[in-house]
Amino acid sequence: MKNGEKEVAWRRSFQVEEPVGLRKKVLGLSLGLERGLLCQSMGARKSVLGVKLESEAGQKVQGLWVVAQRLLAQRRPQRPFLESFIRALIIVCAALALVLSSVSICDGHWLLAEDRLFGLWHFCTSSNQTGPHCFRDLSQARVPGLVVGMVLARSVGALAVVVAILGLELLMVSQVCEDLHSRRKWAMGSVLLLVSFVLSSGGLLGFVILLWNHVTLIGFTLMFWCEFTASFLFFLNAISGLHINSITHPWGQPRKF
Repeated sequence: MKNGEKEVAWRRSFQVEEPVGLRKKVLGLSLGLERGLLCQSMGARKSVLGVKLESEAGQKVQGLWVVAQRLLAQRRPQRPFLESFIRALIIVCAALALVLSSVSICDGHWLLAEDRLFGLWHFCTSSNQTGPHCFRDLSQARVPGLVVGMVLARSVGALAVVVAILGLELLMVSQVCEDLHSRRKWAMGSVLLLVSFVLSSGGLLGFVILLWNHVTLIGFTLMFWCEFTASFLFFLNAISGLHINSITHPWGQPRKF
């Protein structure tokens, strides 16, 4: 009996210990699997996060590169010295022509014929005894059509000065404030100078035609030659401005990207 009881007790203890050990082993395996899966998931998350960060950094670098290239493309290159010098010289000559024309129109005494001085605003006579006498009434000169002709001549001359002022302003603005429309402003200023040349030369020609019977080459005064020089400078600057605008590169426009 004693041996039988010992055998039964031994079997019972073995039956109790066996499932407990199996449970421990299963629990250990499950914990190991969970740890492995957790490490794998964390590694996958880290790799995905790294890929995302790398892609975002690449996109940012690419965006900065694109912006830099666009800024470099839009940056206007430096204008050659010769072109800048010629444009500045055109502006200076146009300003000189404007001053000459203004002074000539304001003075108006253009022709001296013997003892008579013909002008846009006055008619003067002079003698050794009484000195010069000027009259605003041009009809006293006894030249047919002189009154109406002088009104037209001085009106056209004054209009030429006004148009030249507008043209000179456009030329200067196109060089001081350079933008996409600078070349168009320069072309418009040159065209206005050309119009001023037509008007001023028309005034000169009308004056000469009206007083053709009294005209001599040495009879023209300094003011007449000032107006003639101004008219020539208007023409020269207008043609030069249009020509240099057609042969030069459009520096005000950004390059293609």
